[in-house]
Amino acid sequence: MSLSETHGAHAGAPETKVAGAEARVAVADFLAAFEAYKQVNDARLAEVERRSEDVLTTEQMARIDATLDAHKARLDDIATKARRPHLGTAAERSEPSVAARAHSGAFDAYARHGEAGGLKALEAKAMSAGTGADGGYLVPYETETEIGRRLSALSPIRAISSVRVIGAGTYRKPFMTSGPVSGWAAETAARPQTDSPVLAELAFPAMELYAMPAATQALLDDAQVNVEEWLAQEVDTAFAEQESVAFVTGDGVAKPKGFLAYTKVAESAWAWDKVGYVASGSAGAFPASTPADPLVDLVYALKAGYRQNASFVMNRKTQGAVRKLKDENGNYLWAPPAGVGQAASLMGFPVVESEAMPDLAADAYAIAFGDFRRFYLVVDRAGVRVLRDPYSAKPYVLFYTTKRVGGGVQDFDAAKLMKFAAS
Repeated sequence: MSLSETHGAHAGAPETKVAGAEARVAVADFLAAFEAYKQVNDARLAEVERRSEDVLTTEQMARIDATLDAHKARLDDIATKARRPHLGTAAERSEPSVAARAHSGAFDAYARHGEAGGLKALEAKAMSAGTGADGGYLVPYETETEIGRRLSALSPIRAISSVRVIGAGTYRKPFMTSGPVSGWAAETAARPQTDSPVLAELAFPAMELYAMPAATQALLDDAQVNVEEWLAQEVDTAFAEQESVAFVTGDGVAKPKGFLAYTKVAESAWAWDKVGYVASGSAGAFPASTPADPLVDLVYALKAGYRQNASFVMNRKTQGAVRKLKDENGNYLWAPPAGVGQAASLMGFPVVESEAMPDLAADAYAIAFGDFRRFYLVVDRAGVRVLRDPYSAKPYVLFYTTKRVGGGVQDFDAAKLMKFAAS
């Protein structure tokens, strides 16, 4: 999106009405497509039972499956746009503080013309260690907050996880792996000494994440352009794409550690610092005779206290396979979202789509289920920095933008995985 397009995207009342009408049409189209999908899938299952599956039915299923994915992508796009509030100019926002106005004005001058004197004076006054030499200047607080909001809308794992903002390079969290022993005693009976709690320290270092959006100097010279809003919109997608992969599969080296990078063990052998899994019973697929049973096992492998706020996490292809599943009464386990911004559901639990999750394959951990607020922690180091570079890609001006992000599992009992294997 260009700077001029960003400025022109101001949400007004007529646009809101149009967006609402578009959302209603999108939901209706999705529901209609799912009804057609169920009819064709019922016919396919009947053919399978007769052992006379028609190739044309299979091809029709694939076409409707693709249509459902397209409708879901459309709904997600509408929801994402709705969650992106207009940052606005200083006059359009609620009256900021004097310091905030000064920072915003100094940053605007730096972004447009490279005048860093105002930012240098502000950071010196605040006794900040940040200078142009060590990685640019802090963006205004409103812009940093807006980037965080947009990431929550675009990054699926961040959206369902706990997020902690820190001022240091590493967040350390003690966790009680076993509590103090307790028991009942009569009024005058002796109270034997109980065991002490066992604590483990978890460390979540914040790693550097960067993006480098570009703009022409002509657009930067346009006084109608909101540079802060443009910057937030340009970096959110780049940051979200990198985060989404790291939170799932990151190895913890110069990036967050994803929950699939931890040691995984069968649920029967689960122990602290490991992630438990339930086997599907068939390599690379759901079992043919009782395909829903592994999902039931996965749900009930989780303790009741975690199930209340649990979600399924899988990618689009896995969700396509799950859509075909029925319970013993012939009811579909998967249900489409009831409206824009709402998730599809599986067995009554929300389904979060993350393309970083692996496809269905032998020994793949393609589905996660759990309370991600308690399972995974995202750590944001306060401060987003921008370094203006008008030289490397003339006639464009590059904005080297960095933020520091970490992540890792904080409660190993709060989520379980499904391994698509016989055992």
